[in-house]
This record gives sequence, C-alpha cells and structure tokens, in this order.
Amino acid sequence: MVNKQKILIVDDDNNIAELISLYLTKECFETMIVGDGESALSAADSFSPNLILLDLMLPGIDGYQVCREVRSKSNIPIIMLSAKGEIFDKVLGLELGADDYMEKPFDSKELVARVKAVLRRYKTAPAAPEPSNIKCVEYPDLTINQTNYSVIYMGKPVEMPPKELELLYFLASSPNHVFTREQLLDQIWGYEYIGDTRTVDVHIKRLREKIKDHESWRIATIWGIGYKFEVR
Repeated sequence: MVNKQKILIVDDDNNIAELISLYLTKECFETMIVGDGESALSAADSFSPNLILLDLMLPGIDGYQVCREVRSKSNIPIIMLSAKGEIFDKVLGLELGADDYMEKPFDSKELVARVKAVLRRYKTAPAAPEPSNIKCVEYPDLTINQTNYSVIYMGKPVEMPPKELELLYFLASSPNHVFTREQLLDQIWGYEYIGDTRTVDVHIKRLREKIKDHESWRIATIWGIGYKFEVR
C-alpha cells in the first residue's frame, strides 16, 4: 500500500480548515488541522507533513514567524494562505521561505492544484548516485552539488532550500549565459507553475545574501532581461 502524502493545515478558522481538509482527503491526502502557531510548530515535528498550508493571521505566534522557524530547520514546502493581497505581504512571505502564496477567498480546486504542483516541484536528493550521474559544478571558493543538494562556499557548507540550490546550479552550469526570468521559471519551477516572475527575483535576492560576489564570479543582473552567472 502506498503511503499517503501528509498535509498540515494551520488555520484558526475551523470551518475553512475543515473544508480544505475535505477537498484534500478526497484527493487521497492525509490531513491534520491545528489552529495556532505554537501547535503548528509542534505538529511540524510530530506529524512530519509533506507540505504545510499556513494561514498568516494566527493567535499567538503568527504565520510569518511559524514560516521563519520551520524554514530555519526544515525544507518542508509551505503554501501561505491570507486575506492580505498586497504585494508587500506576498513578497515578505516568499522571502521568509514560503513556496507559494494564496489569497483568500480562494477556489478549492485551485488550492488542490497548487498543493499538487508544489509537491511535484519538491525533490529530495537520491541516496546513492552513480559517479557518472553526479551533477556538480566548481568555481574558486564555490562548489554546487545538485546530486546531494549541497553547497560549499568559502570552505563552509551553506544551507538553502531545494529551489534556491537548483536555481544557483542552473545558472552556474551555463556561465555567462543570460536567462530571462520566464526561462528560469520554466526550467526550475516547471511549465505548470502557478506564479509570476517575482518568484525568481526573491530567490536571487536570497542567494545573494548567502553567496556574495567573488573576484572570479558573481550572480549578475542584466537589466530588463534577467540574470546570468558571470565568470570573470
């Protein structure tokens, strides 16, 4: 019997949470509902979900803080749910490590589609790859290994979510090649991704905070077009 994928639903509105659970259960997901931030952090450890649906307006610890704390120790995919539709709120959610953001009220079918899309994009590294299948690029003071999902920068490992690493690896694998934001979305997130090019910008910003410009290379912005991994 195939194990069901588990979805943690974090929302203090029990009616909405139960409705979400009903639709996901019909799609053969296993669900768990909690109504506050503290319970969400506990359930993230005990329930071991494959994905978290996280409301922002929670009693006690809010959704932003929950996302920050979960992301500090885990790469569990997170979709934020909020009645706040401002660009600032969406960008802040993505910068904290959310994989997607849905504005309330939302269509239940779209929610299920986004859950499935994020789960498809989420990958884990293979356990024992053949040497010939290892995907690794090296530059002075930087090694990016997409096979075991590791980055070594200035001699030290750097923690980053899968999509950040995949984006960095893709750019570094084609030095000095300029890619548009749309091309990067297609290559890293897939054609089925329901989102916009701001996602690329947010991930590039995160990468630059962790991987600073080097005298031999850098992540360069090509204004009006996109980005490239520039080798000098």
